[in-house]
Amino acid sequence: MTFATYPSLKDSPILVTGGASGIGADIVRAFAEQGANVGFVDIQHDTGAALAKETGTIFEAVDITDVPAFRNAIKTLAGKLGAFRVLINNAANDFRQPIARIEADDWDKSQNINLRAQFIAAQAVHPGMAAAGGGSIINVSSVVWRLAGGDMVPYATAKAGVIGLTKSLADAFGPDNIRVNAIEPGAIFTPKQRALWYPTDKEVDELVSQQLLRTIMEGDEIARMALFLASDDARMITKQSFIVDGGLI
Repeated sequence: MTFATYPSLKDSPILVTGGASGIGADIVRAFAEQGANVGFVDIQHDTGAALAKETGTIFEAVDITDVPAFRNAIKTLAGKLGAFRVLINNAANDFRQPIARIEADDWDKSQNINLRAQFIAAQAVHPGMAAAGGGSIINVSSVVWRLAGGDMVPYATAKAGVIGLTKSLADAFGPDNIRVNAIEPGAIFTPKQRALWYPTDKEVDELVSQQLLRTIMEGDEIARMALFLASDDARMITKQSFIVDGGLI
């Protein structure tokens, strides 16, 4: 297959959170292949450093739940790359546990990783993005909040919150020519997902069989949607959420 090239992304400063592995790594690779100037953050130091070397991107190791450190990492990357024109809020942790075993700290940790960090990153890039003439913020949600997810209540709640955050930020940032949209991935079979939740081909096939398009999805499906939403081709699209799930829901 042949996929699109977006000239508007060339040399554009891009920030990706949770970029060291999984969907985030595919997003980093996709933007780097477009000739963008990519910086990314992740808690995984060695994996992130290896990806940065592979792709010619810039990496800062940071725990995004440590707000001062997170803000400082974003500032450091902006100092090296310039004011970000695109932010992809990808960092997440799909923690799963029966409701009876969820403690308050578990709940807070999930919200801090999956929701609060998206706001902190958007808040941090906003002044520079506005001064540069605008840009695109892409928040990664999930279709899980539209389903049941009984063992993923904190995660599903946070991902529903991402949709509310997206719409609110689109309203707040629109006058600065900043577009804010969300992507809701379906079943993306990253190595982590396979190892933790779908360890056998049978389990993968059972979920894929529920899609209308019965093809195993990987992170590059989400990366291509992010490329489009980041580009000038999507210049009048904001306050929207796009489901990429092969027709799962």
